[in-house]
Amino acid sequence: MALSWLEKAQVWLFKAVAGVFFAVFRLFSSRGPVRKLPPVGDPLLVESATRLAKKIRRKEVREAAQVDKLIEEETGGEEVLEDRLPLLGVPLSVKESYSLQGMPFTTGLVSRRGVVATVDAPPVALLKRAGAIPLGVTNTSELCMWYESHNHLHGITRNPYDLERIPGGSSGGEGSILGAAGAVIGVGSDIGGSIRMPCFFNGIFGHKTTPGIVSNENQYPPCSGRQEEYVSSGPMCRYAEDLLPMLKIMAGPNADRLSLDKKVDLKKLRFFTIPHDGGSPLTNPVSKELIGIQRKVAERLEHDLGVKVQEVHFPELCYSFQIWNTYLGLPDKEGTVGPPDKLIQTSVSQQLDVWLTEAGVVWTKQRAKLGWSGTDGTAEGEMKPGGRRGKPGRQIQRHQESEAQEQPPTPFSALMGEPGRPAWPLWELLKWVVGKSDHTMAAIVLGLSELTHMSKPTAFIIQQKEKLQKELDELLGTDGVFLYPSHPRVAPKHHHPLFRPFDFAYTGIINILGLPVTQCPLGLGEEGLPLGVQVVAGKLQDRLTLEVALHLEKAFGGWRDPGAN
Repeated sequence: MALSWLEKAQVWLFKAVAGVFFAVFRLFSSRGPVRKLPPVGDPLLVESATRLAKKIRRKEVREAAQVDKLIEEETGGEEVLEDRLPLLGVPLSVKESYSLQGMPFTTGLVSRRGVVATVDAPPVALLKRAGAIPLGVTNTSELCMWYESHNHLHGITRNPYDLERIPGGSSGGEGSILGAAGAVIGVGSDIGGSIRMPCFFNGIFGHKTTPGIVSNENQYPPCSGRQEEYVSSGPMCRYAEDLLPMLKIMAGPNADRLSLDKKVDLKKLRFFTIPHDGGSPLTNPVSKELIGIQRKVAERLEHDLGVKVQEVHFPELCYSFQIWNTYLGLPDKEGTVGPPDKLIQTSVSQQLDVWLTEAGVVWTKQRAKLGWSGTDGTAEGEMKPGGRRGKPGRQIQRHQESEAQEQPPTPFSALMGEPGRPAWPLWELLKWVVGKSDHTMAAIVLGLSELTHMSKPTAFIIQQKEKLQKELDELLGTDGVFLYPSHPRVAPKHHHPLFRPFDFAYTGIINILGLPVTQCPLGLGEEGLPLGVQVVAGKLQDRLTLEVALHLEKAFGGWRDPGAN
């Protein structure tokens, strides 16, 4: 089923309008020489976490004198110390959406200025327990829902390979500081590519785990609806050898589900490559440069391992954005989801309900809608004057239970207004025009999109996802891996994503499919910017992509110093 004429017209209109605004934006944008960071001067900054921890345990790092006291107290020798504190003394950066005790916990929201975390998020606590030392928290996009890390609280984050380029988002601060060798390891979260895009744009490794393995507790904003099924927390680092030990630590007791200690023989794996999404009208075409580097990866795997990398295509990938957008809006699993054409109503009614709730109107509206009766006019559970409760009929009770079970995601505009009333996106847009809004244009547009998205999820989109899920699960099994572009282009310039908002669908679709994926750097391209590829495996087969990452690092060189000539 192709796009309807109305949908085609909407896509054409959006592209035409975006193209005009993009041309005007570029006309007034400053142009100048590429600015990047100077070369890394301290050799300790280019060590992997694994090697650095080993040097610290052997007292080979004079800067770690305080840690030496712990080493002297350990009577079991280096092996016991490695088992107990595998990341002893290793500097760690933390995405600011994670709770890190004593540090800001704002997620870039001006209204949360001054909010300080009182506990550690579980993955952070586990890394600290393993000996890692947090340096601080790093910048995100506003509320972690955009792929440029920019907000009006902490400002804009830059790419170390070109300061005029974005570092990605929402874990862009992590990508930037790790790519610049300012920290050794970091942690990110990913619901649409928030680990993988920053890793791609900044030339580092990152891993989106199989959902449910690494805890997502004590992050802001918290998951709602069915988002817990699609969001993953995972490691980010410059060297592939750090991915597996970090994942073991961050997963805690769930690490056993991944069989990470089981040896992987790459020669026995089945490899596939998907060069693009089949030509979605919403995303930009994948550049020839990225198509070419993915082809080189396939050729190198065939040469090195003696395997056959089969090129495959899935027409359902054309609807990646629609699938991501639909499933991220579903009510939680306990809700009465029902047939595809009756899933949920979109955000206009939800938005109005939020605003009306603030005025205390929804309760009255629902009572009138349900025809609640009885001489007292009350529902079960509602207090009457004098403390007695009403007793409505069974139909009302069933409706209440259904309403209580079905919990749609929190509207974005409600999160924008935290901790007060929900934001009104149209009003914020007017304030933005005169420079008075506390929100970025990206956040305002996301809020406005809730108002304009009026159609219900269609059976067709649900069918496309289910078909794609079945096909990929069967293709991958427990020994299959496929390559897929990380993004249609290398790191865009600042604010350019506003005119290409759907390109993240290349990463977002993997979240909805629930598959583990490792982002692998592949050297630098024609503009001196990082190239890369996603390596995807079947559910719970994370160890396969981590092993492929090790091989690709040896084959293509891995991370490059952004300041080196």
